[in-house]
Amino acid sequence: MTQQDRSASSPGDGAAHTTTTVEHGPFCLARCTCGWRGPARRARSLARADAAGHTHD
Repeated sequence: MTQQDRSASSPGDGAAHTTTTVEHGPFCLARCTCGWRGPARRARSLARADAAGHTHD
């Protein structure tokens, strides 16, 4: 089953980055509308942290 979490970047940072986390088997990874992809993680919390780090860069 694929599960997605969505989070948006903070307003006013110029570029609109919308991130999601997607599950592929036992792994979860973060993706962004700009084309960025985070590393595959076994823990959803780490994938969410990768997404948060990307939107705050």
